[in-house]
Amino acid sequence: MCAFTAAQLAMKGEVFRALSEAARTREPVVLAILSRVQGSSPQKAGAKAVFRADTRIEGTLGGGCLEAEIQRRSLQSLKTGLPESFELLLDHDFGWDDGLICGGKVHGLILPNAQNAGEAFWSVLAQRAQSIGWGVKADYSIQRLTDNQNTEKWLYRETVAPPWGLWIAGAGHISQAVAPLATQLDFHVTVFDDRPTLLSREFFAKPVELKADLWENLLQLPPPAGPCFALIVTRGHRHDALVLRHWIHLPFDFVGMIGSARKSRTIYEHFIDERIATPEQIRRVTCPVGLSIKASSVMEIAVSILAQLIEKRAELQAGKAT
Repeated sequence: MCAFTAAQLAMKGEVFRALSEAARTREPVVLAILSRVQGSSPQKAGAKAVFRADTRIEGTLGGGCLEAEIQRRSLQSLKTGLPESFELLLDHDFGWDDGLICGGKVHGLILPNAQNAGEAFWSVLAQRAQSIGWGVKADYSIQRLTDNQNTEKWLYRETVAPPWGLWIAGAGHISQAVAPLATQLDFHVTVFDDRPTLLSREFFAKPVELKADLWENLLQLPPPAGPCFALIVTRGHRHDALVLRHWIHLPFDFVGMIGSARKSRTIYEHFIDERIATPEQIRRVTCPVGLSIKASSVMEIAVSILAQLIEKRAELQAGKAT
C-alpha cells in the first residue's frame, strides 16, 4: 500500500477529477500509474497521469522522455483497448536528450478506458472526504478495497486520505497571506476571529472556511477530527495567550504562534505558574513560528511559516508510514 506526500495527493485530486469528467462525458482516456520505483526517478511510486486521444495530459509521471514514452504506449493502448505493465530503466541511453539520467527503474501500469470505473467512483476519490482504499487487480480491473480483499493479488494499491487541517486563529495580514498558499499546498484551512469584517471573501477566497464569533464561543468548538496544525496569529499578545490556553489542550499535531522568544518565555512562564499547562505541553508549542530565513515582509513571514508546516507534515507522514 502506497503512502504519499501532500503534493502527490493534491495532484491525485486533479487526476481523479479528470477521470470523473471523462466518465461523465464518456470520453475514452488512459490512466497510467507508476506502481513501483527503484533508485532515483523524477516521480515517486503512486504518480499518475491521464492521457487523452488529443494528447492532453492531466497529472504527471515526471515529464521528459519518460512521460513521452508512456504517453506513446498509452495512446496505442487506447486504440487496442489492451492494458499493460511496463518497466523502464532511466539510464544514459534513455534520457540523455532531456537530462533525465536518474539511473533508477520505474514500473507501472497503463489502463485504457479507466473512465469506465464510473463517475461516482472517481468523484469520491477526488473529493477526499474520507480515507478510501482502491487499486488495480491482477486482471487490470480497477476496484475499491474492502477488508476481505486484502489477501487477493493486486498490481497496485493505495489509500487516498483527506488533506491535513490548518486552524488559524486571527484574520489579519499574516493569516491573509498564509491561508491561500496553504490551500494550494493541500491544507484544509479554517480561519477563526471575532472580527466579522475581516472574515470575508474579500480577504479569504474559497475553499478557506471562516468562523466568526466571540472568542469565548470559538474556543469551545469541538477539536479537529483528523490530523491538524494550529497557527496563532491574532492581533496581540493578549489574544494569542487567550487562544493558546485553550488550543494547547487540543490534539493538534503542531502548534505555532507568532512572536518573539521573549514573548514566548513570558507566556510560558505564566502558563506554568498558573498551572494552565504542563511543561510537556509547553514544549509542543513553537514560538516564534516559521523557519529562520530572515523574513521581514508579510509574504516572507508567510513563506517561512508554511515551509515549517510542510517540513513538519512530511516528518509526521514519514513516521506514520514506517
